[in-house]
Amino acid sequence: RKVEEENEKKYARKDIPGPLQGSGQDMVSILQLVQNLMHGEEEEETSQSYRLQNLGEQGHMALLGHSLAAYISVLDRERLRKLTTRILSDTTLWLCRLFRYENGSAYYHEDDREGLLKICRLVIHTRYEDYTLEGFNVLHTRQPVIYISSAARTGLGQALCNQLGLPLSCMCRVPCNTMFGSQHQMDVALLDRLIKDDIEFGKLPLLLVANAGTPGAGHTDKLGRLKELCEQHKMWLHVEGVNLATLALGYVSSSVLAATKCDSMTLTLGSWLGLPAVPAVTLYRHEDPSLSLAAGLTSSQPVEKLRALPLWLSLQYLGHDGIVERIKHASQLSQRLLENLKNLDFIKTSVEDELSSPVVVFKFFQEYSNRDPTSHAAQASTIQHPIISNERHIYDTFNQWLGEQLAQLVPASGVDVVELEDEGTCVRFSPLMTSAVLGTEIQDIDQLVDCLKMKIPVLTSTLQLREEFEQEVRRTVGLLYIEDLGWPGLGVVRYNYHSDGKNDDKQEKELEKINTELLKKLNELESDLTFSLGPEFGGQKNCVYIGMVTEDLDVSELVETIAATGREIEENSRLLENMTEVVRKGIQEAQLQLQKANEERLLEEGLLRQIPVVGSVLNWFSPFQASAKGRTFNLTAGSLESTESMYVSKAQGTGSTPPPTPTSSLAKQRLPGQKAFKRSLRSSDGFSETSSISHCDDLDKLDQRPPNLSPGQEEGPLEMERAEEQKEVVQAQTDTEDIHSATPPPDCTKAEDQASQR
Repeated sequence: RKVEEENEKKYARKDIPGPLQGSGQDMVSILQLVQNLMHGEEEEETSQSYRLQNLGEQGHMALLGHSLAAYISVLDRERLRKLTTRILSDTTLWLCRLFRYENGSAYYHEDDREGLLKICRLVIHTRYEDYTLEGFNVLHTRQPVIYISSAARTGLGQALCNQLGLPLSCMCRVPCNTMFGSQHQMDVALLDRLIKDDIEFGKLPLLLVANAGTPGAGHTDKLGRLKELCEQHKMWLHVEGVNLATLALGYVSSSVLAATKCDSMTLTLGSWLGLPAVPAVTLYRHEDPSLSLAAGLTSSQPVEKLRALPLWLSLQYLGHDGIVERIKHASQLSQRLLENLKNLDFIKTSVEDELSSPVVVFKFFQEYSNRDPTSHAAQASTIQHPIISNERHIYDTFNQWLGEQLAQLVPASGVDVVELEDEGTCVRFSPLMTSAVLGTEIQDIDQLVDCLKMKIPVLTSTLQLREEFEQEVRRTVGLLYIEDLGWPGLGVVRYNYHSDGKNDDKQEKELEKINTELLKKLNELESDLTFSLGPEFGGQKNCVYIGMVTEDLDVSELVETIAATGREIEENSRLLENMTEVVRKGIQEAQLQLQKANEERLLEEGLLRQIPVVGSVLNWFSPFQASAKGRTFNLTAGSLESTESMYVSKAQGTGSTPPPTPTSSLAKQRLPGQKAFKRSLRSSDGFSETSSISHCDDLDKLDQRPPNLSPGQEEGPLEMERAEEQKEVVQAQTDTEDIHSATPPPDCTKAEDQASQR
């Protein structure tokens, strides 16, 4: 039995994780572990500054609520019941008064979708009286239908069906307006027809989810008409959206004010007020508390009511003025941005109300020259109808890049990229969701507008030069234009490798090698362009991706440089391959000639000299005089030559002059400090002024001129280029001579003697 107990202890100790072994750890080491996990080495600087940026005392109050909830939960049952009832009733009353929702109850939840889920269960219990007893059998006899807008959050309908155990056929997506009104509002007439059709098929319209601020564009549905429609068909109306925050202001638009008449609404106070780790709240009106308890909206457990404690503390700390000030500040930020965007060209905005719109959505859009800008019909068709697929894809790509750049340059603005069904990819600014957390101020909006003004010329120039770049590449021999509509830049090009009957694998490797070297050469140039291999995922292989450009780009020079650099790399690669093949064949030929020379030497010496003892005696009495016949390989000529002349002159010949290394023929004259691929915008007078030099500079340049330059000849950039090429040729000849003279004649004689002995 003792042996079995020891074995059990050993086995149990192996299964216990390291941090749990022993008698436990002290609090200091545990907190240090938490700190290391919160602030990793890679994110230490950014995460710490971001975390402490706008936490504030109101954030500490919210965090304190979670700690107090744990302490309060250990009180005796009666005292705990009284305290939790007071906290829950106070918080519910305050929220109903703040957001103009009279006689309402509140449900506090962590997931913002959980409140809608509980409301759906409440409606099911209300409309199906026998649901508690018969369950899904009641739903089978008359299938429930839940209606949501096509502009609702992605995956909301599927999440509700999964949690409720309903088939996806119970979810009906209502399209938005196509002819009249906002394209992000639910089509009320079409909804009415859908409800009537479902009633005719024996289904039960159960609930309608409307938006007071759609997740994408921030538009509000026609809540007044939707409420009348729901009352007509005895449906439940639930409203959610960011615009519900404006109910706390003194002036509220009539479209949002209609949300106070709905049956339930979900409020996300954490993002609106910048409060960390506070629950979302669903306000609802219902008369039967037993059904609310059955649906999970209320709980008899006092600990569940402590979820409202962080909000209870935070709302008291902020007060009515603090809450209104934060929401009003967010609305002022959106109005400031909207006013600045109206004065910018090539920027198209999409807002519901220009006077009071909490969400601003904008995009870069440029009219094409072939359209008549004076035609009102052309303008209307451009705004109402989406552009053709390729153009829209390009605009989506450019707006995606614009949104990422703005978010990176001005992180305090909180802008992000959103995909809309009609407008495509847009940049969204929703200060109600981000400003309180990020601490966005007016100067951040001004900085955002300044960055946008700098990016617009880059976008317009790149969009205009894309077609010219494509035409230049297609006209250039050796280059292949790759159409990648998802690349935000000038375009994608590939250098075509001319294969000589090689298999696909080898050709693919050569293509990758040449284009990789081409990308390296282009990045070494002094230019403002960015050359890369493209996106990490989804990009084309063995291509050069060119980023955004400015209006002074010389497209023809860029394409010519890419083609010339590619040809240079290909010629160097082929020269190396040919040299390798020539050397291999030369070695084989030298081996054959040396073997033949050894056989001839054996015939000349005779058979007796090959016998070990007899040969030594015979060589001592009668030495055999044989001339050394070696071979040397000329890398320049690619031929195998004899070493007899080497032994006669005691020096190695230089052979013929090697051909110069192929280089690009581009030698465009540029001003000092001017970067590559830039158009020269100088006038003739400016050129004469900048090109004139003083007499002293003339004397200095005259002393530094190359030897082959006459005193009266001026050394320009072309002459300097030729002088550099001549230096490269002379250096190449010197290197070749060093290669030829690397093996001295005595070593050659020694190698021949060893070969003859073998």
